[in-house]
Amino acid sequence: MMVKTSSTTKSKPKPPKSIETTIDWEVRPGGMLVQKRVVGSDSDPDISPIINIKVSHDSYHHHISIPSHSTFGDLKKMLARETKLEAKDQRLLFRGKEKGDDECLDMAGVKDMSKVILLEDPASKERKLLDKSKNRAQLQAYDAVAKVRAEVDKLADKVVALETSAKNGIKIVDKDVEVLTELLMKELLKLDGIEAEGEAKAQRRIEVRRVQGFVDTLDNLKLMKSTKTHVDKRVLPAASVTTKWETFDSGVGSLNAPNHVQTSTKITKEWEQFE
Repeated sequence: MMVKTSSTTKSKPKPPKSIETTIDWEVRPGGMLVQKRVVGSDSDPDISPIINIKVSHDSYHHHISIPSHSTFGDLKKMLARETKLEAKDQRLLFRGKEKGDDECLDMAGVKDMSKVILLEDPASKERKLLDKSKNRAQLQAYDAVAKVRAEVDKLADKVVALETSAKNGIKIVDKDVEVLTELLMKELLKLDGIEAEGEAKAQRRIEVRRVQGFVDTLDNLKLMKSTKTHVDKRVLPAASVTTKWETFDSGVGSLNAPNHVQTSTKITKEWEQFE
């Protein structure tokens, strides 16, 4: 009896196919042609190592982790989030020299734990000081207008009380009206001396019109009082008039017309002779 045995044939492994890779090249600021590297790529840590940079800004220190081949412009964007200082207002100095936004960190010699100095652009600092000065002046104007408003509120109550008394027929004292008018005019002068812009200027204008309105009210009260006094002086008490007539011989003054007196004229013709 014959037994047939089957043998299994193992296939030989095929040689691996060649992997084609495409290399991108870039020219660094120094003129060197190098392989282009992708920022933030985690596929090959050796290509873009992360470095820690100590950035000094005034009395503050910021520790920034950033890929070594990033630019100083990229560093400015990260510092903008940390310092609230816009990238365009930043100046970065490394080894005593200011660096441009397009310069790469590694090409400039920045390594792990290197120190970079952050300065604020002088134009930006001057602009901020000017804005701060304007804001301070604005706040001072607000406070000055608010103080005047508080004083005018007190005087307004007195003006309303006088106006109410006049409407109810109660006699108003001239001195009270004059004193209130003088106090309101002083507050008006205070408002005129306040230098304000924007919203503070609008608030000052509103308060000026308010004070002028109270002064007009007091002037009207004085005018009403003056007119009433003038009318009262024109009213005289009723008096009986008795007419007595005196009779003269000529008839003048009598109730009856005088009789007509006829006069006769005698004409004589007597001539005087002269020698």
